[in-house]
Amino acid sequence: MMSKKSDSDNSIAKLIQQKALDLGYEKCGIIPVEMMAGYEEKFHERTQKVPESQPFYQNQQRLIRFQEDFDWAKSIVVLVKRYSKYHIPESLRGHIAKHYLTDSRINENTKEFQSSTALEQYMKELGLRTETNRKFGIVGVRWAALQAGLGMIRRNNFFYTESGSYISLEAFLTDCEMELIEKPNLPPCPPNCNRCMKACSTASLSDAYTMNPLRCISFLTTFGGRDLPNEPLASDFGDWIYGCDMCQDACPMNHNKWTGQNEFPGLSELEPYLTMENILEMDEDFYRQNIQPKFFYLSPDELWKWQVNVLNFMDNRYEDHFAPAIIKAQKSNYEQVRKMAGLISTKHGLHT
Repeated sequence: MMSKKSDSDNSIAKLIQQKALDLGYEKCGIIPVEMMAGYEEKFHERTQKVPESQPFYQNQQRLIRFQEDFDWAKSIVVLVKRYSKYHIPESLRGHIAKHYLTDSRINENTKEFQSSTALEQYMKELGLRTETNRKFGIVGVRWAALQAGLGMIRRNNFFYTESGSYISLEAFLTDCEMELIEKPNLPPCPPNCNRCMKACSTASLSDAYTMNPLRCISFLTTFGGRDLPNEPLASDFGDWIYGCDMCQDACPMNHNKWTGQNEFPGLSELEPYLTMENILEMDEDFYRQNIQPKFFYLSPDELWKWQVNVLNFMDNRYEDHFAPAIIKAQKSNYEQVRKMAGLISTKHGLHT
């Protein structure tokens, strides 16, 4: 049974919320750790609906068992930050997912990262013990945000606030019993709407609130898809080389939610290097110093994966001006790139 919270604990909760809003967060809610109890059932429900996804979710078991590592935790501070305010360069749109282009989780130059560390420091100054994992999360954050009343999960599995789904969620564990829960006032998904499912070219979204992560373009262009020449879904990636926005962009609840006025730190300087041809020409040192730290789902040794993804795009959207780059890629230092380029050259009748 949850113990009664004191007025002083509730006062601390309000101080944290106000500080978060002052730092630029869109929303802040706080839930007792007991409110995560239903997350395990939902977690296993996913693998029951799509049994082949079990290996994918295996590594995320830690999100269910977080109290085993942090038995001192009593509440969870849940935060929403909006990335739809940032401008996406035209040359990158539809090729690299917007969330990855504006990812602030470990980018110390961004206001969002600085706000996160400032809030953490503030909570410590209030006498709280805190813990977080900025890269990969420390709890099932969508479930936590749902329990905090910060928004809702829609049929495409993304979490929505009034700003749509172009938001990021963040969570801190604390050792203070607190509770600060909102009542969301969002309209439900339109009756019988299936635009997100129709937009998903690989049928990863097979039903409302259901997905097969092993068929997701975002997975297959980052963590997975390491044998694209033999990947039957590769031809369905379309223009995407890292991540995918199709189910979010198709959602009517995201209509006019992207404002895109602010410049994301460093993105305009990086843009010229992220063209298809320049990725194929990129050297390892530049990749390791400038690309991998930002797009950290691929390791410092996986420039070849970017290049194979680009070749797959060139195959899917083949035009004659791609031919020189594809032919040159047959002499790559990477076996995977040579193999992909050779298959595409044969398919399109290209000769060295």
